[in-house]
Amino acid sequence: MSGLSIGQLAAKAEINASTLRYYESVGLLPPPERKNGQRRYDEGLLDRINFIKVAQQTGFNIQEITILLEGFVPGDSLSDRWEQMARQKRSELEERKKQLNSMIQILDSGLSCKCLTWSECKEKIENEGSC
Repeated sequence: MSGLSIGQLAAKAEINASTLRYYESVGLLPPPERKNGQRRYDEGLLDRINFIKVAQQTGFNIQEITILLEGFVPGDSLSDRWEQMARQKRSELEERKKQLNSMIQILDSGLSCKCLTWSECKEKIENEGSC
């Protein structure tokens, strides 16, 4: 039998088979070919699945991912809806990036500090300029 079984694709994608079935049910993945009643997947779907995973991990919901994947009008450039959503999400991700970088700086300061509590460290920084 050609193509990957649902279990094989799930293992390669490092997700549960139930997640693949869910992605199919909401239209993120095309219906698979069936051979003898079993789903058979093209290994090329791994890129799409990885895209979906990254999008979910960075805060995109299913509807937004659908627009990113399928929001193109045939024969046309990016649709207005896709472009608007992409700009909005990019802005949100930039804000999260700033927050993450701020937390990384706090943790880096804490790693180089010998204080026993964050309050003690913060006080030292305010009074002495460093910990």
